[in-house]
Amino acid sequence: MTTTLTRDQLDEFGRELDAIRQRVIADLGEEDAAYIRGVVKRQQQFEVAGRALFYLPPAWPLAVAALSVSKILENMEIGHNVMHGQYDWLGDPKLNSRIYDWDNVCPGEQWKYSHNYIHHTFTNVLGKDRDIGYGILRMDEDQPWHPYYLGNPVYALGLMLFFEWGVAMHDLEVENLVKGTRDWEQNKSLHAGIMRKVRRQALKDYVLFPALTGPLFPLTLAGNATANLIRNVWAFNIIFCGHFPAGVATFTEEECLDVDGPNGPEESRGHWYYRQLLGSANIEGSPLFHLMSGNLSHQIEHHLFPDIPARRYPEIAVEVREICERYGLAYNTGSLSKQLFSVARKICTMALPTRATSHETTSVAEPAIAA
Repeated sequence: MTTTLTRDQLDEFGRELDAIRQRVIADLGEEDAAYIRGVVKRQQQFEVAGRALFYLPPAWPLAVAALSVSKILENMEIGHNVMHGQYDWLGDPKLNSRIYDWDNVCPGEQWKYSHNYIHHTFTNVLGKDRDIGYGILRMDEDQPWHPYYLGNPVYALGLMLFFEWGVAMHDLEVENLVKGTRDWEQNKSLHAGIMRKVRRQALKDYVLFPALTGPLFPLTLAGNATANLIRNVWAFNIIFCGHFPAGVATFTEEECLDVDGPNGPEESRGHWYYRQLLGSANIEGSPLFHLMSGNLSHQIEHHLFPDIPARRYPEIAVEVREICERYGLAYNTGSLSKQLFSVARKICTMALPTRATSHETTSVAEPAIAA
């Protein structure tokens, strides 16, 4: 049963979280700058090491490992967080959200719209947040079932292996093209941008760098493809464990409209925080694990404060958890194995036309506002 809050409680809940955000922003400084620049330096070192080791065939596994670490760091702790604007305050063009584009086939500008705006504004709102199932999977019992979803586990495996491609195709709304509710004309500009980025990434990973190794071209090509595969699998699992384990709530649009605004019903700041909290989950682990996850292992804190440098999430998490305890709100956290098992179980359960049990998925069935 989802804990409901009164209007006054929601307002106070929002003020407490706003206070955390303002305090951390006021405290940003040299340590944060040194941290992200240090991560960029390490990521570049791993990439150089990986590229160099491809010239030594016996070191192929080490080359793949180094390049995989480089790609994971670049996508998770650098690219994702920089493009959220977490380091815009530095005034460094190399770490500016408007300029940075990551090592991924999904164009940065496209991702910032679908992720930063759509997903983070409408987190877990059915019919609005297309990250619920990525237009491919059934991940909530309130998504209408269709025989197509019998393939849920197979589609999930495919999405995991080719995750960067799934993210790139996300905005094309292929499922709506199939249904006939969207036409190819609406995708012209998106398709052009994706193809430009795909060509650039393919040229780099599958032509240029392999060609530089001469007769070792096939080994280097295979190594680059393997590193991309490892990055895809890692990113998929971290992201799905932060969004879809048991206990994560979904909402309808109507449930979010808790106050009257100048243009009609709208969502209050406190309710937005409430929805971000209940629509996310954390993964417990070591500092190295948090680094390699881009601190998205603190998905709750990321959804609450997406523009705060992610390195701050572990310290913020202590306060957020204490606030949740005072308000009687669930703070969804668990080990990687626990969250992975929960996500896998949900993927398989949602493949079937039966309703999930209450502990499998939590959909907020009543407004969050108590009378």
